[in-house]
Amino acid sequence: MGVVRTDVLEIRYEAAGPPDGPAVLLIHGWPDAPRGWREVAVRLQSAGWQTIIPYLRGCGLTRFVSPDIPRVGHGVALARDLIDLADALELGRFAVVGHDWGARAAYTTAALFPGRVTAVAGLALAYQPRGIFTVPGFEQAKAFWYQWFMCLDQGADAVRRDPVGFARLQWDTWSPPGWFDYAEFAATAEDFANPDWVDITLNAYRARYLTGEASDSRYDQDVIRLGEIERLSSPVLMIQGGSDSCDEPQSSQDMEQFFTGSYRRIVLDGVGHFPHREAPGPVARAVIDHLQPHT
Repeated sequence: MGVVRTDVLEIRYEAAGPPDGPAVLLIHGWPDAPRGWREVAVRLQSAGWQTIIPYLRGCGLTRFVSPDIPRVGHGVALARDLIDLADALELGRFAVVGHDWGARAAYTTAALFPGRVTAVAGLALAYQPRGIFTVPGFEQAKAFWYQWFMCLDQGADAVRRDPVGFARLQWDTWSPPGWFDYAEFAATAEDFANPDWVDITLNAYRARYLTGEASDSRYDQDVIRLGEIERLSSPVLMIQGGSDSCDEPQSSQDMEQFFTGSYRRIVLDGVGHFPHREAPGPVARAVIDHLQPHT
């Protein structure tokens, strides 16, 4: 495991594959960890890619360098973390493949730093133009119960009391039954023991809809710039699980107008919210086919 130190974090990451191969950052989502990419990463490495899988802020052994830094989970903060990591590793241009929060980080990085990103693949989460969060329709709002729950102070307290139980509930309900075993969840949940996991989790969701949540002025200009960007120029692949019970498959339909580069959307039948875990073979093949022309 490698580590780089930035002004904000000590970022832990896993790197493998040919060191002279093109670089791809694999970004995990919530509630997940880098181990979720193992089967996809091996396939990418066999195809000649150097894979770099960071632990996001609040996950695993990644740590803030000071207790005084606000614990914010905004997409622009995640994107800056990726750029800081790439700078430290002297990566000029690179591809980004992200799931859930990682997809948001990938889209945001491509929006704010288009010259650095060769191609993007987003899993489960559709692109959000201008980074705007809106209250969805009733069916999607029902699926987002966990977000509204965290916006209640009593709900936030419940998450603090049992963060692993809260995460397990999402795994149990976001994909068709039987897609994981308890041992794999338990191993992944070890990374939720990070002292900032709960604070980053709560901030990421509560700050979308509530005032007075923690913020960090170092990202103010990025937030303003993101709010002015509607279309992405990087080639984008979107992989959606057809049985995703968190983000409805129709949430990623009819988005072609938001991409000036190439855009392709794939729906995997019978797959839920974790395509890279549930169907690593089809995901890896689609990602390799998408990335290869843009090395």
